[in-house]
Amino acid sequence: MYAATKSRRVFPHLCNLRHRLSYVAGIETSCDDTGIAIVDSNGRVRGNVLESQQEFHTRYGGIIPPRAQDLHRLRIKDAFERCLQEAGLAAEELTAIAVTTRPGLPLSLLIGLRFARHLARKYNKPLLPVHHMEAHAIQARMEHIADIEYPFLCLLISGGHCQLAIVRGPGRLTLLGETLDDAPGEAFDKIARRLRLYVLPQYRLWNGGRAIEHAAKSAKDPLAYDFPLPLAQQRNCNFSFAGIKNNSFRAIRARELAERTPPDGVISNYADFCAGLLQAVSRHLMHRTQRALEYCLDPKNHSFGDAHPTLVVSGGVANNDAIFANIEHVAKAYNCRCYRPSKKYCSDNGVMIAWHGIEQLLYDSVKNLRYDLDSIDIQGQAGFLNSSVDDVTGAAIKCKWVQPIGLLPSVAHACHS
Repeated sequence: MYAATKSRRVFPHLCNLRHRLSYVAGIETSCDDTGIAIVDSNGRVRGNVLESQQEFHTRYGGIIPPRAQDLHRLRIKDAFERCLQEAGLAAEELTAIAVTTRPGLPLSLLIGLRFARHLARKYNKPLLPVHHMEAHAIQARMEHIADIEYPFLCLLISGGHCQLAIVRGPGRLTLLGETLDDAPGEAFDKIARRLRLYVLPQYRLWNGGRAIEHAAKSAKDPLAYDFPLPLAQQRNCNFSFAGIKNNSFRAIRARELAERTPPDGVISNYADFCAGLLQAVSRHLMHRTQRALEYCLDPKNHSFGDAHPTLVVSGGVANNDAIFANIEHVAKAYNCRCYRPSKKYCSDNGVMIAWHGIEQLLYDSVKNLRYDLDSIDIQGQAGFLNSSVDDVTGAAIKCKWVQPIGLLPSVAHACHS
């Protein structure tokens, strides 16, 4: 948490939060979407406004931070007012303001925090700083709170992150593994752009992951491309997608040369390529998640405590049905329940920030909340409270791999590593 050093304010009206309906506004500006939502303490979304910048940034091949900041600044006030109107509430009725402060693009985070400070001062509300990836991790509890109890295992997969963590509550996450280079969503975007899927009308405004998933459904030979498995000799829960990305670039180039593909064209069997790529990414995610499950289920670690073993998949890439189906397949092999948020809440949004604020208030026993607003600051990079990465590596767990859904028996390898 953030220490209060001066001009501290006390909010005694928060003492009885468990016994009355509370409303928290969530403000999300960690990247290129302006998301504002209001969620109540029963988990009902009262208002949800999301202003996407994707169409603008797609034209330039990637996010331009100064322009993203300008668009956040231009839209945030109107988004908040529309959210209040949708919720049928006045700002004075809010219990607290939650805002993403870390990690993310600093220029974008700054707009959200400044606006949140303004609201907190104007309406005399407590300001709750939120870790963006923590919010993704606990979002599914809003819709499945009776089924997802702490602690649980979470696979966080997005455009900027790939992490496995044990979640014990807001602010109490233990890292088991993370990507050593690219995140899966980032790799999908770069590969889709190199493949030039954007020249096809149906994919012009889609992100790379969505375009690749859709194209893969039309594959005639999903085994046409072979991708080496990353980190196959390392018995830990870390990830790497740079090798898959570089292998993809080489395969695309080779096919273009063989077909003499024009500079503005797409290789003829792009659907087969996308199917192979999706299979490779799914397999890598499955392997690392399977090892994490083995680690958590080991009686020596007792990671799930008395809770039923549960796996949550969250983040923008959790929208991918093929990937989620494979991760769920792994979970079932270990008698582990598997959940993800509704698709509309998998990607960045204000709802997850507001819900994290609710969990802070209700489950963190914040009875005398004090914050000097100026002591709350942004962080471009931010990890979790604890790490067991070295412990997982030291355990060197050997697995008999669960095979991906759809992998043909002729190419399946019941290998150990």
